[in-house]
Amino acid sequence: MHKVYHGIERIAGNVITVQATGVGYRELAQVSSRQGTSLAQVIRLEGGRVDLQVFAGGRGIATDAEIRFLGHTMQVPFSQSLLGRVFNGSGQARDNGPRISENLIDIGGPSVNPAKRIIPRHMVRTGIPMIDVFNTLVESQKLPIFSVAGEPYNPLLARIALQAEVDVIILGGMGLKHDDYLFFRDLLEENGALSRSVLFIHTASDPVVECLLVPDIALAVAERFALQNQRVLVLLTDMTNFADAMKEVAITMEQIPSNRGYPGDLYSQLAARYEKAVDFDTAGSITILAVTTMPGDDVTHPVPDNTGYITEGQFYLRNGRIEPFGSLSRLKQLVNDKTREDHRTIMNTMIQLYASYMETLEKQSMGFRMSPWDSKLLKYGQRFENELMDLKVNIPLEQALDLCWQILADSFDPAETGIASKLTDRFWPAR
Repeated sequence: MHKVYHGIERIAGNVITVQATGVGYRELAQVSSRQGTSLAQVIRLEGGRVDLQVFAGGRGIATDAEIRFLGHTMQVPFSQSLLGRVFNGSGQARDNGPRISENLIDIGGPSVNPAKRIIPRHMVRTGIPMIDVFNTLVESQKLPIFSVAGEPYNPLLARIALQAEVDVIILGGMGLKHDDYLFFRDLLEENGALSRSVLFIHTASDPVVECLLVPDIALAVAERFALQNQRVLVLLTDMTNFADAMKEVAITMEQIPSNRGYPGDLYSQLAARYEKAVDFDTAGSITILAVTTMPGDDVTHPVPDNTGYITEGQFYLRNGRIEPFGSLSRLKQLVNDKTREDHRTIMNTMIQLYASYMETLEKQSMGFRMSPWDSKLLKYGQRFENELMDLKVNIPLEQALDLCWQILADSFDPAETGIASKLTDRFWPAR
């Protein structure tokens, strides 16, 4: 039996307050007024006072509106027919396709029992050398892409969606511009990847509360696919928009702000989502790649700062490229000894020589005389940037390793690289 209440005590922005009993945190309600009916979600319980975030906004809601509590939290349907579909932040179809209503599952549940997890052991191939060779993505890893506004982080996510060797792609878009949403949808469709994808899209013009629901809906669906023995890659963009939506709600609720106005539970809210990444011992896996934009390129901003403590490394996207120095995959050592015997050596050598190239660039900019060794480094560094760091490069791991050897051979003598002769004897390209 649904509980029905009349008489709203307070309306602040999109948050309404009503006196009610026997209501649970995050429970859904229907708010009916002369403007129509909207879903709302319980976001605070204080004595007999219940605060609800109204999905469609508080504008036009009168104090005599009817609030009908539904007795359950937010739910989303789950079936194979989700594949190839686009939904909004509350799970409603955005693509004019048929409504899916069977097999409803709760969202925002606890993360997986550690006893059901296994140590990650499989690489996720992406065809992007800066990931596959230098910071390998591992199944069940949780990794943020730190970036600033204007960088091509959405095209990078789209490329990973097209090329990653996984079974299911789930895209959660938060605060997306409409053009970005169309870009994702059209690119996946044109390249035949939409059939293995599910898109949950919240645009900047949609209700704020739907932005908060996107990660939970995306990860709840991902978990069900993973339990069906599927390898699932969840792509989230942009977690800073998610945190800003939390801040907006917290300010409306008059919560005491923490760092830069964000709520005090920012860390635990982010962790609750990222910790859904898992490799099940008897089923599939969930891998999470999430864009985190850094206002002012400030890595000490609360969102990237808290994210760094939760995740297993990060990719830095700067000047349209994945930076080799700041980027780190903390789990790569679990898989890059099983790919090819030269993988680790090539990875370390190439980065060391690129660091030397950067030092040479500094010397050159200050007018120092260039030695023959500096000239070799300059040649090497240019090729490294153009043929490996450029995000347009799309080659398998083995081909990328061969290309690394070729760049080394064209720039240096074997002895100059510091690589053991047992590897150079085998892999050094013949002149």
